[in-house]
Amino acid sequence: MSEEADQMMLVYDDPSDQRSISLDDTSSTEESPDETRLSLEMTNDVIPYIGQRFATHDAAYEFYSEFAKRCGFSIRRHRTEGKDGVGKGLIRRYFVCHRAGNTPVKTSNENKPQRNRKSSRCGCQAYMRISKSTELGVPEWRVTGFANHHNHELLEPNQVRYLPAYRTISESDKNRILMFAKTGISVQQMMRLLELEKCVEPGYLPFTEKDVRNLLQSFRKVDPEDESIDLLRMCRNIKDKDPNFKFEFTVDCNGRLENIAWSYASSVQSYDIFGDAVVFDTTHRLTAFDMPLGICVGLNNYGMPCFFGCVLLREENLRSFSWALKAFLGFMNGKAPQTILTDQNMCLKEAIGMEMPATKHALCIWLIVAKFPSWFNAVLGERYNEWKAEFYRLYNLETIEDFELGWRDMVNAFGLHTNRHIASLYALRNLWALPYLRNHFFAGMTTPGQSKSINAFIQRFLSAQTRLAHFVEQVAVAVDFKDQTGEQQTMQQNIQNISLKTGAPMESHAASVLTPYAFSKLQEQLVMAAHYASYQMEDGFLVRHHTKLEGGRKVYWVPREGIISCSCHQFEFSGILCRHALRVLSTGNCFQIPERYLLLRWCKISVPPNRHLQAPRNDPTERIQLLQSMVSALVTESAKSKERLDLATEQVSVLLSRIREQPVSNIGLRELSSTHRTLT
Repeated sequence: MSEEADQMMLVYDDPSDQRSISLDDTSSTEESPDETRLSLEMTNDVIPYIGQRFATHDAAYEFYSEFAKRCGFSIRRHRTEGKDGVGKGLIRRYFVCHRAGNTPVKTSNENKPQRNRKSSRCGCQAYMRISKSTELGVPEWRVTGFANHHNHELLEPNQVRYLPAYRTISESDKNRILMFAKTGISVQQMMRLLELEKCVEPGYLPFTEKDVRNLLQSFRKVDPEDESIDLLRMCRNIKDKDPNFKFEFTVDCNGRLENIAWSYASSVQSYDIFGDAVVFDTTHRLTAFDMPLGICVGLNNYGMPCFFGCVLLREENLRSFSWALKAFLGFMNGKAPQTILTDQNMCLKEAIGMEMPATKHALCIWLIVAKFPSWFNAVLGERYNEWKAEFYRLYNLETIEDFELGWRDMVNAFGLHTNRHIASLYALRNLWALPYLRNHFFAGMTTPGQSKSINAFIQRFLSAQTRLAHFVEQVAVAVDFKDQTGEQQTMQQNIQNISLKTGAPMESHAASVLTPYAFSKLQEQLVMAAHYASYQMEDGFLVRHHTKLEGGRKVYWVPREGIISCSCHQFEFSGILCRHALRVLSTGNCFQIPERYLLLRWCKISVPPNRHLQAPRNDPTERIQLLQSMVSALVTESAKSKERLDLATEQVSVLLSRIREQPVSNIGLRELSSTHRTLT
């Protein structure tokens, strides 16, 4: 609790009210002029005092609300005495702490689901009472009772702003949010754009992502049952066009859609090769329908994200997640991934253990880091960036011993011993910290660069105001657009002249087999291998940097069987041989990478193209959906910095002016209008 809050733990009351400061006290008294003068001297109008005057009861409420915010609590209007227009009218009002009173007992209704939310009320007795008086014919409100004793902890300044009373969305912000929603960007992107526009630190807007979702939900004007019927009809239509399209769904006891999952033929083909490591992102919702959305993606041999499947759930519970994983495995012919990355969700963790017992489960680092601004920005202040850099250093360490020592030093250095988020991160360290995960294959999806790429790829599918019935098609178009872009990039990469840096036969051999993306990773290790020395031991080789006199990595090599392994577990983690193993191979006169260490998933292969929708390219519906996907990508990239946002705004303004100069034919206008009605 702050010193200011400690000093404000005061009780004032009219002398005749000394017998009780209960909120049930309804007596009316007059204040002492001496006490009024004393209160003025002590508070300088910062703390409420007996006799303090206000022109209206609303002005008194605003003053007390600001005082409460400084102290670390919020207030609400309690009971009143009198009524406007009746007798003397409204004569007395009570304002109380937001934790005053006790939780009312609700009557249960078996036909209506109950939300088991814990109440914040704890019988707090802090309050301010004002009474109406008239002097010289002018009505005014005076403070006749005030108590600031709380039976609960007060919040710190960086925490109090999250209380509902202080979370507000202005009309101008509402208009901006609704405009953003029409472009199809996610709520997270909206928050980032508003932070940039207002020049505030991440996490310091006067409202939260949940508030934005609630706002958008209030504008939803669709019938859930009609939407569900349209969605199933849409899936069946796609199935008629493409027999290899797969979808599964469940309905509840009333015949209403409960869960639905789907995947495309090309996704199944990609998964067969690249499904060894999967990201299952369940952190998003279809805002227009308020349904949790799960998206499965992976990484192909060219280092680009590839789509595997989607699921919409009514609830985020063990039963729903278990069904979703079963449906996904059914699409993929029962083949489970080696590893799966998810958000921190205990129900999902349990479901993975049940349905994919042989799969290694880990947490997406970028989903964890995305929460850091709200967790640590206000706590650490100017040291936040310094702490974040130290966190990344610990995250990338190679050994568990170094991580444990470094984590302890970090907690001491930044005084985070009692921070609950730090405690939670440490308790789950074996699910996100790389020193604990290097024995498992993640296809490089844990690196910051790839995590950003995957997150941007997922954002392409999200549309804050999309109709549910069109979402399956929208995803298909977005994936199809990404595939085309990927094919172009692949062709460009294939025609590039790869620059060999070492002249070693192993390098040229790898360049002829691996994709440019995978080869660049191996080449980095080959270049570094030249700086390492190898020493043959009784049970293998010791490899360390030529400047080091101690330490190193143990490498085991069986030439006749073509088997090599290193204690750093680089190959197990990424599928690319490490510098230590490459150094031993070079020392042993090995001129080619052993075949078993050239994984098929990193070789120059291509998945046969399979268009998700068989609609022709001149179909207006698909062209508009494609344009929406491009707009979403534009907003995603622009939101990453103020410079990008300024450039995008300038260029789009020019483009919009040029488009408006183009003639509009009556046929085209009718065609696009009907298409727009179909999409909305």
